[in-house]
Amino acid sequence: GPTRKMPLTASAMDFFQLFVPDNVLKNMVVQTNMYAKKYQERFGSDDAWIDVTLTEMKAFLGYMISTSIHHCESVLSIWSSGFYSNKSIALIMTQSRFEKILKYFHIVAFRSSQTTHSLYKIQPFLDSLQNGFDSAFRPSQAQVLHEPLIDEDPVFIATCTERELRKRKKRKFSLWVRQCSSTGFICQIYVHLKEGSGADGLDALKNKPQLHSMVAKSLCQNASGKNYIIFTGPSITSLNLFEEFEKQGIYCCGLLSTRKSDCTGLPPSMLNNSATPQSRGQYRIRMKGNMSLICWYNKGHFRFLTNAYSPVQQGVIIKRKSGEIPCPLAVEAFAAHLSYICKYDDKYSKYFISHKPNKTWQQVFWFAISIAINNAYILYKMSEAYHVTRYSRAQFGERLVKELLGLEDTSPSH
Repeated sequence: GPTRKMPLTASAMDFFQLFVPDNVLKNMVVQTNMYAKKYQERFGSDDAWIDVTLTEMKAFLGYMISTSIHHCESVLSIWSSGFYSNKSIALIMTQSRFEKILKYFHIVAFRSSQTTHSLYKIQPFLDSLQNGFDSAFRPSQAQVLHEPLIDEDPVFIATCTERELRKRKKRKFSLWVRQCSSTGFICQIYVHLKEGSGADGLDALKNKPQLHSMVAKSLCQNASGKNYIIFTGPSITSLNLFEEFEKQGIYCCGLLSTRKSDCTGLPPSMLNNSATPQSRGQYRIRMKGNMSLICWYNKGHFRFLTNAYSPVQQGVIIKRKSGEIPCPLAVEAFAAHLSYICKYDDKYSKYFISHKPNKTWQQVFWFAISIAINNAYILYKMSEAYHVTRYSRAQFGERLVKELLGLEDTSPSH
């Protein structure tokens, strides 16, 4: 849970600033002004530009965050006369001023000579965000490594053509997280860039074990010696990785797939489906040290690799129609934690910022801001302030937008 006690009067902004404090916002102001100056020295002066202030930067973020609540196709719809217009917040800043800030917005204006990382324009912000996540929250023992659902607004997907959908869904990076499966709090973010379209690009590596093993190690670099149990999907699950984690005091439970997983070192007899028909709930086990390979049957064969649960401990999967199906405890635990993450995706993925910039670092930035707001709401729900006001996620987002824009109205919107 939370590592610090927030006051009863804590606002949405107070929770958000646990992760994005004023010193980070002030740095955005400085870097944006530096970039604007550099840009104008190179391409000619811009008479309409004046240096951005901290108040304007907060308003700029507020406008962007408002798209996560109202899902307008373009942030500029706020100033339009159409369905997504928002007169109550449009008066804070003119559209032309907003577009100027958007044009010059930067987190790192200059590339240093030592920089080799492709995400150098956003890395200081990601590092600061990670420090905020680490210091504000203590995760539960059970955690999940996965790619969160960050696709388009479902209404947009349902209405656009197949060509538009293909064009919009192409991203030059993939985003993985380590997430507390008890609360949904995202403890760590890992961004992998597609460096090129050749053999080493992300598309080429998508199902390759070495990429996913690298992702898992990066996400768990701060987890050593804490006896965490990490749940993984088929693309990450492998015997070599789990054995390496066990040496670091990290325990694992993962779903195994003969098509997607690295099956090196696993007995072939357990990877082949038995010819004799099996009844639901039957399972076979093979062990190597603390590691168990479980093949469990439930309308199909499911394989699990784990060193976190004893294979002889019994559990049950409860199905609405079939009732209780017997299984090893590892299978029950895996199903419970993964179902929680599905519920998180259903509840929070629709609150990702709708603005879709062309630049990859900006796409990563708005995804990271969206995750920070979801984390802020989770901390708010676990605080005493929630028992005073009880905002929904949408209301919390609206409160944050109003506070960033400096609007005085403090009553919850319905």
